[in-house]
Amino acid sequence: MLSSFVFLLGLFILGCVCSSRLSSRFNMPCLLLFLGVGMLMRHMPDFGNFSLQRAITDVSGGLSWQVANFIGMLALAFILFSGGYDTSWKSLQKVKNRGVLLATVGVLLTAFLVGIFSYCVFNLVFPFPVRFSWCLLFGSIISSTDAAAVFSIFRGKSIGLKHNIKDILELESGSNDPMATFLTVFMLEIVAQEVASGTAVSCSRYLLIVPLFCVKMVVGVAIGLLTAKLAMWLYHKINLEYDSLYYVLTFAWILLTYGLSSVCYGNGFIAVYVAGVYLGNHDFIFHNSNGRFCDAIAWLMQVFLFGMLGFMCKPELIWEYKGTGILLAFFLMLVARPAACILCLLKSKYSRNARMFISWVGLRGGAPIMLATFPMMLSMNIPAIVQGKSVLCSPNEILFNIVFFIVVLSVVIQGSTLTPVARLLKLDKPYRAVLTPPIRFENTTYTSPKYSSSNSAVRSDSAIQFYGTKTEEMMISKKSDLDQKKLLDVKLPHAAFILMIRRDDYYIVPRGNTVIHAGDIFTVLGTPSVLEETLVFLHSHEPVSSELGLLSDPC
Repeated sequence: MLSSFVFLLGLFILGCVCSSRLSSRFNMPCLLLFLGVGMLMRHMPDFGNFSLQRAITDVSGGLSWQVANFIGMLALAFILFSGGYDTSWKSLQKVKNRGVLLATVGVLLTAFLVGIFSYCVFNLVFPFPVRFSWCLLFGSIISSTDAAAVFSIFRGKSIGLKHNIKDILELESGSNDPMATFLTVFMLEIVAQEVASGTAVSCSRYLLIVPLFCVKMVVGVAIGLLTAKLAMWLYHKINLEYDSLYYVLTFAWILLTYGLSSVCYGNGFIAVYVAGVYLGNHDFIFHNSNGRFCDAIAWLMQVFLFGMLGFMCKPELIWEYKGTGILLAFFLMLVARPAACILCLLKSKYSRNARMFISWVGLRGGAPIMLATFPMMLSMNIPAIVQGKSVLCSPNEILFNIVFFIVVLSVVIQGSTLTPVARLLKLDKPYRAVLTPPIRFENTTYTSPKYSSSNSAVRSDSAIQFYGTKTEEMMISKKSDLDQKKLLDVKLPHAAFILMIRRDDYYIVPRGNTVIHAGDIFTVLGTPSVLEETLVFLHSHEPVSSELGLLSDPC
């Protein structure tokens, strides 16, 4: 039985990975396909004496909601760390104020508006009385957005965004899950208290949201920064004999950061996100390879998270409440999300069209479905009800499946219209595809000079100093006077080393007689000061309205 389960697990992962090829063709994020694969696995017919449901029961004692919640929270921690690792601090600096406002106040407003509307809808639809606190719990669960869903669409359609819109959406989507998680846990405690006592809690209880949230965020950010700095110190000190162990060290450090923050009553999600941002924007040994490793782990976690959640949904229950789900989904997309964005972006530098687009980019993802597993773990004294044809369920199970339906509807409707809406609002720009270079520069020595001071080659003026070096891509614009010149005739700054030249969709190895073409992209290796000198030098050969600039973050 165990061998069959392992076989099907491998088949499931393979199906999810292969299905990702369909995402760009049908203009849908991968998560929707992962959910679909999970739903197909749930309804897989028995093969002889083998049943997938029985196999899961034998292996894990049944895929209970506690197990699903644990897997979901762990997966989300790795996804957030990887998202933070790939985030440029320079880009965050431009949008940090409005982005944080959207990720906190925006989520709170969305949860409150959806809670009020769902209170009216649920009391009309459900055959049992619904408490207002339970509706606020529903609003908290569905309040966060999903960055991976948004940008997988833009990358697939080869489209870019103007006016730092991509930066603010990345910051909001990467940092609003902690707020949604806190609101969900807070409201869950209130619902449990009301069910146990039979009476509604006082309004003063709700006022504790602000101080409790501030404490959890401060503790989470502090622990994230502390563990990231300790990780930097350890990377420089430990000097492991086997290179692969550095990736294992990163894996363990993510678990440690999340666990330590949770033990100290902080928010584990904000801790891993902050740690990811810090490590991603600082140099240490195997920095670039660690980024690719974290990205691979994040994809694997998305496969497990979305596939598992798709496996646990009940299509018959979704169909039973499809009308309610459609009504709530359109209120969320057309009223709650726009209202929250308008208030948070009031008097900002963003144009009306940009605000409208940011309001529309509110795709729900795996986080709301994962948060919907929280109520399922509580054994509340709520009578079971029967809906339709012998569908036995509890109100919390109805909530889970409605959230699942809203996420799918959001991905289908908003996901398929992001590109035309961006073009309609004139916010799109040509997307510059990032090709995988044939070689990658990796810092495999300690980046601090004090660890390399004994190396005479490093101190030599004629040697290339590799400690503390980075690579950046710099483009030669169409109006540059370097066009058609040979590389040996260009007096680049001292110690600037051109590793490769990207021309159209291929790379070439530069030589002295290589002729520079307009549109070429140089991959330049050097220290930060040398790279700055090179950028200034190339910029001096441009007209006043220059197209020159960095095309990638330092790596």
